[in-house]
Amino acid sequence: MRKTYLALLAAGALGCSPAYAADLMQVYKQALSNDAQYASARAAQIAGQEKVVQGRSLVLPTVGLSGNVTRSDTDFLASTGTVNRSSTSREIKIALSQPLYEPARWEQYEQAKLAGALSEVQFAQAKQELILRVAQAYFDVLTAQDTLEAVKAQKTATAEQLASAKRNFEVGTQTITDTHEAQARYDLIMAQEFAAQADLDIKRTALLQITGQDPGALAPLRANVSISAPQPAKVEDWVLAAEKQNTGVQSADIAYNIAKSEIKRSRAGHMPTVDLFAWHSRGRGGLSGDNNNNTIGVQWSVPLFAGHAITSKVRESIAQEDKARNDLESAKRAASFGARQAFLGVSSGLAQVKALEAAELSSKSALDSNKLGYQVGVRINIDVLNAQQQVYSTRKDLSRARNDTLVNGLRLKSAAGTLKEEDLAQINALLQN
Repeated sequence: MRKTYLALLAAGALGCSPAYAADLMQVYKQALSNDAQYASARAAQIAGQEKVVQGRSLVLPTVGLSGNVTRSDTDFLASTGTVNRSSTSREIKIALSQPLYEPARWEQYEQAKLAGALSEVQFAQAKQELILRVAQAYFDVLTAQDTLEAVKAQKTATAEQLASAKRNFEVGTQTITDTHEAQARYDLIMAQEFAAQADLDIKRTALLQITGQDPGALAPLRANVSISAPQPAKVEDWVLAAEKQNTGVQSADIAYNIAKSEIKRSRAGHMPTVDLFAWHSRGRGGLSGDNNNNTIGVQWSVPLFAGHAITSKVRESIAQEDKARNDLESAKRAASFGARQAFLGVSSGLAQVKALEAAELSSKSALDSNKLGYQVGVRINIDVLNAQQQVYSTRKDLSRARNDTLVNGLRLKSAAGTLKEEDLAQINALLQN
């Protein structure tokens, strides 16, 4: 089993033909079917909807059927002595009860409806979080793959430079110092390759934890892909949307409304209750013979004193309402901060991508110039090695900047509460399918 798993990781690291590469939407569908956190949230949402049914039952009539069989033995003192009489009676009874005026029950029903709405919002939040987790894990793997490829390419280039330094030393055109510098750089890159391979294995394992199965090779971004700027272009618009539509804010708002309803329910403990009751019973046997009994009426109850429990409950509910209000304000501020942070992440990421694309061209030109200068003797070996390192370091940074910018775009929409599967599909269109 372990060998099979390691083979899957190695296959993913080496890459496969694009025709067999899994894209972002395919990985997301695997996560929908296999992610444990999402499955837990879905079960919680189903359970939450039952709260509405349970709350409604508090204001609906209740009907019950009951019965009994009784055996009686009675001794009478008579002039002729003790007389024993025995009888068996049977009774069956159906009873109905309907609340007419019970404020506490109606508030419980309102709370149950709010609890059902809360479960829906929490499930929507879990789905958005799944989209983010899948996208983050997917692009983490792509970034790790690009890093490993850049390190391998740098190792190949450094090996060529090391071989050149050795040849030049043998013919006496260069000193041993050039060989030692190239060897040291090659040994360092070997260590970096091991670290990059380990990081790739870790990133693929993190993706495997979400999808439940290894997706194999992943489709990379197309070359020179263009990333769109966020729309709307003003951060204030995103902040306003986040303060209203963010799922965390919506959950806190529902919790605040539940807390306000709890104050009403607690105060209802001081109020009278009125219920309608009715029953029909039929009995047979016994000393009274057969009988039928029909009863209907209204009963009321007025609480007078409950040891200060109701008053204490009201004070507790008021404090909980104050807590929920502050939690709502905290959620709004967190959503606002998240929207600003993600917006800045996208904006700065786009600027970094543009700058790194220019830097990649410049570093390539610098490398070519240093190689030419090395051949004609105006540059030394370390100059070429440094130029090579700059090229591959820029490539790694560019790959990371592109991937981070795309993920930050999803985070921005999640902060605004608008993240959907369609947003993931738009990014999927940027991949090499």
